[in-house]
Amino acid sequence: MQQYLRLKAQHPDILLFYRMGDFYELFYDDAERASRLLDLTLTTRGASAGAPIKMAGVPYHVVEQYLAKLVRLGESVAICEQIGDPATSKGPVDRQVTRIVTPGTLTDSELLEEKADNILLALSRSKGAFGLAWLNLASGELRVTEIAPLLLENELRRIGPAEILAADGTTLSGFAVTRLPEWHFDFDAGRKILLKQLGAASLAGYGCEDLEPAIAAAGALLEYARKTQGQALAHVAAVIPERASEYVRMDAATRRNLELTETLRGEPAPTLFSLLDECATGMGSRLLRHWLHHPLRDQAAVGARHEAVAALADAHAGIYKLLRRFADVERITGRIALKNARPRDLSSLRDSLALLPELGAAVPRGAGRGPLDPGPSRVLGHQPAEQRADRDFEAADESEQPAGRAGRGHGRAEPALRGHRPRRPERPVHRARRAGRVQGISHCRPAGRVREGPRDGPAAVGCLRGAHRSDLRRLTSRRPGIGCPRGVRAGTGRRGLGR
Repeated sequence: MQQYLRLKAQHPDILLFYRMGDFYELFYDDAERASRLLDLTLTTRGASAGAPIKMAGVPYHVVEQYLAKLVRLGESVAICEQIGDPATSKGPVDRQVTRIVTPGTLTDSELLEEKADNILLALSRSKGAFGLAWLNLASGELRVTEIAPLLLENELRRIGPAEILAADGTTLSGFAVTRLPEWHFDFDAGRKILLKQLGAASLAGYGCEDLEPAIAAAGALLEYARKTQGQALAHVAAVIPERASEYVRMDAATRRNLELTETLRGEPAPTLFSLLDECATGMGSRLLRHWLHHPLRDQAAVGARHEAVAALADAHAGIYKLLRRFADVERITGRIALKNARPRDLSSLRDSLALLPELGAAVPRGAGRGPLDPGPSRVLGHQPAEQRADRDFEAADESEQPAGRAGRGHGRAEPALRGHRPRRPERPVHRARRAGRVQGISHCRPAGRVREGPRDGPAAVGCLRGAHRSDLRRLTSRRPGIGCPRGVRAGTGRRGLGR
């Protein structure tokens, strides 16, 4: 028991799972606490100072189930394993705490929710501002930001951490909080830890040099994560600063009432996420959840997402079937970096990598940005103005051409006139592009529509395109307001059409 008491003294505030043969045993107060939380049978073994030693245990092959239950209850557990050889050891086999399982440092697939990220967040306050640093240990993504004190609750609800590291004396409600001494959040120490982790000489290249409270929080966060894992975090290789201008900010009440990922009753469905989530992998579901909670304000970034969706729309069915065969590569690589991957993880990664050539062949050619990218031509809101005008004119030809009418200037002829080759009309936008100025009607063509706008400009708006001169005389002979297309005034001449 001396060995157990020595290890327990190093972790007095958390449960200690002490490996003995095929069981993880708990003693004394830990045994009482675990029996109450996990519904275990409480027994005794021997005596200490005349009092029986209370004991409870769980089989090693089902320990993950018990750990998952404890984590959901907000408990942390230190796992003590045998590191010595029983055949050569004299006396008790050497044991050591190999990892600490906390709500924010989970990496095992059995303990993690497939469609949600598990976030560990550190909080530091300095000079009237809060610095936040949060880490997704399963993927190695580290982010930092700095906010005003009034926005703290909204930011915590947005990020949704599973565990928060805070200095002694910090008051937070509704979250699993781990208290650390104040000196853990020192700025100079935090900066050294962060630079060592990134292998850099300066933080200027990461854009977070000025976020002093966030850097202090990042140092405490990385040191805590390193201690719980018992090794360096090899897969944390960058830090991403978040600015207030990047996302549409929503307060906690707005997120709750919108029911993005949780109903008003706290249930996972029906919500916006549950209705939209048709992702083939857990990686895609987690990304979708993140996007719903972080609406972008940058139009270029939104446009890039639309272009990617448009480029993959036609090949969606084939790609979806392939992605269904992929394992959770993101989390597997994280476990490999932390050296706790299992043979099943390695075989799943092997099978997923073998599918990459097939996936590459299924992706449409030119789906990336470039001259062959079909995305921009299919997304209305992110095309050049000239391309949008051309598309509008073509749509007008198809939608407004009278049925059964064919002849010169029309894009399609009746079956009896299939041999007739119509003259290819010149679009007003092309003449406007060359001339740089449009006045009145730039070209007369068969039936079209009136476009309302300024009388001059490169987009050729304000022109009555596609009208025969006879149609023009008929339109302009009507009284104002009776049967006149929008934007045309009766009695005007060629230069008077438009606004």
